[in-house]
Amino acid sequence: MCFSHKIKLAFFVAIVGVVLTVLGVGTEFWVELAPPKNFYNNQTCLTAHYGLWKCCTKTLWVSDIDPERESCGPAELPGESNCTYFKFFTTGENTVMFQKTTHKNLNVATAMLALFSLFLMVMGAICITMALSKEIIFFLKPASICFILSGVLVLMSLLAFHQSVLSFLASDHTVPLHHELSWSVSCIGCAGAVLIVGGILFLLLALPCSPWKRCLPHKEDIEPMKILPK
Repeated sequence: MCFSHKIKLAFFVAIVGVVLTVLGVGTEFWVELAPPKNFYNNQTCLTAHYGLWKCCTKTLWVSDIDPERESCGPAELPGESNCTYFKFFTTGENTVMFQKTTHKNLNVATAMLALFSLFLMVMGAICITMALSKEIIFFLKPASICFILSGVLVLMSLLAFHQSVLSFLASDHTVPLHHELSWSVSCIGCAGAVLIVGGILFLLLALPCSPWKRCLPHKEDIEPMKILPK
C-alpha cells in the first residue's frame, strides 16, 4: 500500500469520529429522565430527554409502557412531544424540569468543549488535505495533535455533561427520577475513542520508517574515500 493510501485510510478513521461527534452534538438524546409511571396517578405519564442545546418533554400513555418497567418511557414510544431550546446562551436562564434546576455553568462548559473539539477537527482536516495535495508530510504532525486533542475534549465534554446531570438530579428530591444516558452519549464516547485512534495513526505515519536514520547518514551522502598516492 502506497503512503498516500495509508494517509487516506487514517483520514477515513478520523472522518468516522467527526461524523459521530456531529451526530452526538446535534441531537438531544444525551440523557432520558422519567418519574415512576404511576407517579401522577393518571393514564398518562411524562418523560423528558435533552442534550446540549434543547430539551424535550413527551407525554406517553401508561398502557403503551412495558408492564415490567417501573418508570415512564422510553422516549421512543409514540406520544405528544414538546421541545424548547435552552436559554443558557441567550438570557442566561436555567431550565426547570420535574421541579429540578439545570446547572448552567456545567452545561455551557460541555457545549464549549464540544464546539472547540469540532474546531480542532476542522483544523486537522485542513492539515490532512494539505498533506495530500501538496505531498508535505510535515502536516501530518499538527493533524495528529488536532485529532488527539479533539478526541480528549470530546471525552471531557462527556464527563462534564454527566456531572451536570448529577447536579441537576441533586437540585431537588421532590420528584423521584430515573435517569439513563441515551444513544447520543454513545456516539460521543465512540467518537472520542475513534478520533484519538485516528490521531495516533497520523502520528505513526509522520514518524520516519527507521528512527536511527536521523543519527546515521545515508550511504549516498558518504563520499568514497580517496586513496592518496604514497
